[in-house]
Amino acid sequence: MDKLRSFLLGLPRRQKRLLQVGTDVVLVWLALWLAFIVRLGIDDMYNPIRVHAWLFVSAPIVAIPLFIRIGMYRAVMRYFGNDALIVIVKAVSLSSLILAVVVYWYSNHASVVPRSIIFNYWWLSLVIIGGLRLCMRQYFMGDWFSAAQHVPFTNRDDGLTKVAVYGAGVAGNQLVAALRMGRVMRPVAFIDDDASIADRSISGLQVYKPKHIQQMIDVTGAQEILLALPSSTRARRREILNFLEGFPLHIRSVPNFTDLASGRVKVDDIQEVDIADLLGRDSVPARPDLLTHCIKGKVVMVTGAGGSIGSELCRQIFSLGPTALLLFDHGEFNLYSILSELERRIDRESISIRLLPILGSIRHPHKLQDVMKTWKVDTVYHAAAYKHVPMVEHNIAEGVLNNVIGTLNTAQAALQTGVSNFVLISTDKAVRPTNVMGSTKRLAELILQALSREVAPVLFGDKGNISRVNKTRFTMVRFGNVLGSSGSVIPLFHSQIKSGGPLTVTHPKITRYFMTIPEAAQLVIQAGSMGQGGDVFVLDMGEPVRIVELAEKMIHLSGLSVRSDRSPQGDIAIEFTGLRPGEKLYEELLIGDNVSATPHPMIMSADEDHVPWDVLKTRLSELLVAVEEDDYSRVRQLLRETVSGYSPDGEIVDWIYQQRSLDP
Repeated sequence: MDKLRSFLLGLPRRQKRLLQVGTDVVLVWLALWLAFIVRLGIDDMYNPIRVHAWLFVSAPIVAIPLFIRIGMYRAVMRYFGNDALIVIVKAVSLSSLILAVVVYWYSNHASVVPRSIIFNYWWLSLVIIGGLRLCMRQYFMGDWFSAAQHVPFTNRDDGLTKVAVYGAGVAGNQLVAALRMGRVMRPVAFIDDDASIADRSISGLQVYKPKHIQQMIDVTGAQEILLALPSSTRARRREILNFLEGFPLHIRSVPNFTDLASGRVKVDDIQEVDIADLLGRDSVPARPDLLTHCIKGKVVMVTGAGGSIGSELCRQIFSLGPTALLLFDHGEFNLYSILSELERRIDRESISIRLLPILGSIRHPHKLQDVMKTWKVDTVYHAAAYKHVPMVEHNIAEGVLNNVIGTLNTAQAALQTGVSNFVLISTDKAVRPTNVMGSTKRLAELILQALSREVAPVLFGDKGNISRVNKTRFTMVRFGNVLGSSGSVIPLFHSQIKSGGPLTVTHPKITRYFMTIPEAAQLVIQAGSMGQGGDVFVLDMGEPVRIVELAEKMIHLSGLSVRSDRSPQGDIAIEFTGLRPGEKLYEELLIGDNVSATPHPMIMSADEDHVPWDVLKTRLSELLVAVEEDDYSRVRQLLRETVSGYSPDGEIVDWIYQQRSLDP
């Protein structure tokens, strides 16, 4: 049977159509013959083909051209659905009416045909032609018993993973059809909150109430649950995930409607549970006026365009109507990746926009100035930075040069070329930092705050002491961790679960704020439109999350159990490795208590201390000298003097500093 199926599927399209037409001719004759039998009964003396041969010639001559014209042979048998059935009803009904006219006209010249023959021919044709196509669909899908799960003697174990689908709506039914066709998993049940469909059968699968999940597991042997709830809120998904966490099932989901509509994924693209659903926070609808204020009809530049936040900024800016989008990054592969993605969207969505991928480093001020001047940039989103705390702690010079001097170069280039809007992507680690990364990001904020207060500043490094008119509105946006970013704990946990564990957590009490990358990028764009100059905006990150609890939930939702002293037979252990250099137990979003509301409920404005530009320039000069001399004790001292609340914890762990201290 499998060989015959493969042979038929491998036939050229023309041969497949000829085979369908030939089969339909035979089916039309069969339906007409049965119509006489139903009307007149079986009589050895009566042969309808001999008596009404003209009718058996006319029937396919009338039917087949209509079938072709109406499009019955355009439907792919494997994807045969309701629309194709409607086409069959139309084609058979119309051909029966035309045949009735032929019978009425020809009966005046030949033998009389009973009038009920046409009615019998009509319903028999629907049953035979439509029924055969439905049978062939099941045959080509390789799943004769998918719609007969509860019929005795039809159950069988084919070795496929048994899955239950949570959600018996449109997405759930599409998922079941895709799974049956893909033959990778076997759907065995639906779970749905709607009491009106409980204990009923949909697509051949029984629908269970959530409270009967254990019964469903016992009856069907389900090993996984697939969430087909693309339109539900995050709060609702969190409730469902918390409920499902108590069952020994691997929980996965289908994508949301946004991803489906954009074409990035298909309905049968199964993915691990989105950790954002565990947070349970629904994003606030964006304000269109704030989204487009600094972008629509303007030339926009994103530094660090290939990074986690930078690439998401590019995706959202792309849809907001800029005339040109400059993708600035020093990493060739990352730049190529986001460029390729956006170019595919241009082809797919026919968007009129100019994409300019520019390889360059924010450490090169002349390059930045040339780019902004050449393309007359209106808005800059500065996302380029080193953000990995332990990495920067071990490489202090690079952290200072990239995060501090790189921001200084980008801001001064924007000021010199008359850029209207400059938005810095900052971090919650800039608040009372205990590490080099956080202190350098706070120093970057101080640079923009100081420049904002200068009407005509003399720029850092300008030996001619020439004042520059400041037409740039500088704003900063501060937020916590984003889910799924490079270096994030979530991809690490997924990888560790796949390899059998253990999951590594630095400390049992460590907490972090989390936000999805798309939500963070959207709020950054809106916050950047509200500033008056020198504003520090803080995003509402919700409640902090204990990392160990997050690890436990991810283990449970993978259908596994946590191995611990209380449960030594568990599947995956959680190990505590100790805080890394510069790492804090918890993060903060505000340095002081001076915070005010903004027109957006998820964005707050913080009134933070600042350092005058002339004083800051002196500190920056001293910092550069200390970095060039690899004097990291002096670097730490200057950061202490400049950044309020900087309190480094532990010894200097820079690789160069440590090695030199070991050398005799």
